[in-house]
Amino acid sequence: MKSNNVLASIEAMVFAAGDPVEPSKLAEVLNIDVENVIKMLGHLQASYDERNSGLRLIRIDGKYQLCTREEYSDEVRGLLEIKKNTPLSQAAFEVLAIVAYNKTVTRSFIEQIRGVDCSGPVSNLVQKGLIEEKGRLDLPGRPLVYGTTDRFLRCFSLNSLEDLPDLPEEAEQKDDSQTSLFDSDDKKDEILKENTENPDGEVTEE
Repeated sequence: MKSNNVLASIEAMVFAAGDPVEPSKLAEVLNIDVENVIKMLGHLQASYDERNSGLRLIRIDGKYQLCTREEYSDEVRGLLEIKKNTPLSQAAFEVLAIVAYNKTVTRSFIEQIRGVDCSGPVSNLVQKGLIEEKGRLDLPGRPLVYGTTDRFLRCFSLNSLEDLPDLPEEAEQKDDSQTSLFDSDDKKDEILKENTENPDGEVTEE
């Protein structure tokens, strides 16, 4: 297959996939090396950028997806009659930060950090597709574990969670009256166990 045909095939498959697709899946369909697919994706990405196309090819956690450019978002919303999403509340942003910087957490852990009930913000973030259930801990009660999604990475223009900005120094300082979000993994596990073993602990309603 000629390189131009391969490039066109990759473009068609990424477009049809809709969701982020792994280069290995594309390579499997085309029966070529993953390295060649990644190289072709780079050419496709550069092509969109060079001609200032209304589309752009983005990389999300090692996967690729076609999307529209931000500067044309109003026109796209107008065509599809999509109402602008309601901005996230401060509480939702705080919960999202806790999940993102800790990779995976339970709701009890989030509530231990914030000191208030977080069922509302967690449910809202799940509905918006910014966080999702990642499984259950092997602890009493089998608590759900939450983590961020590809949509979260896309919305915040991140390739992976490793691209999150460094935390300000003051955010890393310990507070004796409240468990820090940035405790060690051992401390985090201790909090998780404490909360799952004492599910009826009092939590202040927000």
